[in-house]
Amino acid sequence: MIKFFFYLAVLLVSLNACSNDIQEINSLIDSKEIKQERAYDVELIYSDSAVVKVKVISPVLLRHLDRINPRDEFPNGIHVNFYNDQKRVGSYLDAKYALRIEKEKKIIVKDSVVFYNKQNDKLETSELVWDEKNSKVSSEKFVMITRPSKGDTIMGYGLDANEDFTRFEIKRKFSSKMKFDQLTKALESDDTEEDKPQEKPYLRGSN
Repeated sequence: MIKFFFYLAVLLVSLNACSNDIQEINSLIDSKEIKQERAYDVELIYSDSAVVKVKVISPVLLRHLDRINPRDEFPNGIHVNFYNDQKRVGSYLDAKYALRIEKEKKIIVKDSVVFYNKQNDKLETSELVWDEKNSKVSSEKFVMITRPSKGDTIMGYGLDANEDFTRFEIKRKFSSKMKFDQLTKALESDDTEEDKPQEKPYLRGSN
């Protein structure tokens, strides 16, 4: 009888140890799985009072479920439509990479960023930040804006604009011409306005 209780106690201890190990392993596996979700061909709608304001389209979404810093990553590119009061696309944006920071309500788009408005003005830069709360976009990088209706091109470092891109301010504008290879390098560069000589800002209204 004593031997029986001894073996039974050993067996229970062993089973409990195995159970704890399995639980620990499962918790590790679950934590890794829960921390990241993957979705394909996603379409995200941002609305205000049931009115669609923004639509985000991307082939791949990685959702990082970090309690401290939750964020959405778009590693294969992103397309964003901004809708006006008439429920039509007033401007749109394309980029090869994007990261949405949940707590800050901001989306950082990078790599071959192109932003169009309804006048067909075209903004090109290497990085742009969309502030969802304030409906603004900004950049500290080199920017180039082509305006077909006016037949000109504006270049400089740093930008502030509204999200429909009808008003913008280039922080450090310069008018010197650039060769194609210099322009390509500038659009791909991580340089900010602090790296270049300062000039007067350029402000354009919504005419």
